[in-house]
Amino acid sequence: MTDNAWTRWPSREALGREGVSQPRRVIAWVVRLVVLTLLLWSAFEDRHVHGWGTVVAVAGIVLVGALAWAFHRTTYQHRLLTSLAVVTLLLGLATVAQSTGFRGPALVMWCGCAISALERMPLGAALPVAALALAAFSAANNDVWLTTVATVTGMALAGYVLRLDAEARGSAQRLLAQERAARSAEAESAALAERARIAREIHDVLAHSLSAQLVHLEAARLLIERGADREQILERVVAARGMARDGLAETRQALSALRGELTPLEEFLAELVSEAVGAEVTVTGDRRPLSAEASQAVRRVAQEALTNVRKHAHGAKVRIRLEYGEHEVMLSVRDSGGTPGELTGAGAGYGLLGMRERAELLGGSLEAGPEEEGFVVRLKVPA
Repeated sequence: MTDNAWTRWPSREALGREGVSQPRRVIAWVVRLVVLTLLLWSAFEDRHVHGWGTVVAVAGIVLVGALAWAFHRTTYQHRLLTSLAVVTLLLGLATVAQSTGFRGPALVMWCGCAISALERMPLGAALPVAALALAAFSAANNDVWLTTVATVTGMALAGYVLRLDAEARGSAQRLLAQERAARSAEAESAALAERARIAREIHDVLAHSLSAQLVHLEAARLLIERGADREQILERVVAARGMARDGLAETRQALSALRGELTPLEEFLAELVSEAVGAEVTVTGDRRPLSAEASQAVRRVAQEALTNVRKHAHGAKVRIRLEYGEHEVMLSVRDSGGTPGELTGAGAGYGLLGMRERAELLGGSLEAGPEEEGFVVRLKVPA
């Protein structure tokens, strides 16, 4: 054994009642009742005990019970000096009982002190206490030496077995508490991840819809300031209203995605390019269903890329290519370049950052940058 094993207390889980089954509690109470019966019977079996002797005997039994309860409390609180003081008082009472003729209660008390010390105290303190108690028991016992040795050995083994059993129960309680904490943390982490996913979906939908509306509304404001005719202004307002309607539809689609109800990705891209002038989509590879997260990433990146084209490359032709690889799906959105819109600086500027974060959360990547003719966005996500 290591030094730590000699000075280590049994855990509070081992010394407490939590985790003790109902049958074991019943057995423990039966043992206590048996011990109490032995004490009472041993104390009053002699007929010379009467009058004040009876009062002293009852007071002694009550004091022993109080000290035994105190010993259990102090060992549970890991208070070594107090526990030693209490068990010393119990041993002293047993010696007094032996010297005054109460041999039966003395033997029971010595046995109880030895077993309880081995079960509930650090071994460095329990072994001397148990040795002292069992030595006093051996000296006062009138049985033959072989019976006495067998009894002492059995009590020592009983105390140590009870200690091992309590430590095993305490370890099981700690493992159960750790498992519950781990499950709680896992559930909390899953809930936070789900909340983050929902927030990300709603943010992406609103960012796409509201930024597009902002483009048209800001254009309408500039047209009003320049004194443009009514038709031009109305065209921008109607376009903003259409974007609001589309945003509502996208929000409903995002909610459907959260429920696991998604339209095929190819159909979504086809509808997306049908609303843009000069845009086309190409799909290659073996088509297959994607996970909800991967499908949503492709959809949001395509939407954001088209929004950026409208804002920064007005009139550009856009080619969207979706390629199904063996272990991943790749999306590229390439524009031919165009004249910067009047609202090139509008918006918060977090579109590419949001798309890149979405890809990295799935273990993929996103690259965006200028090409010879225009600008290209490339997305790769595992699928």
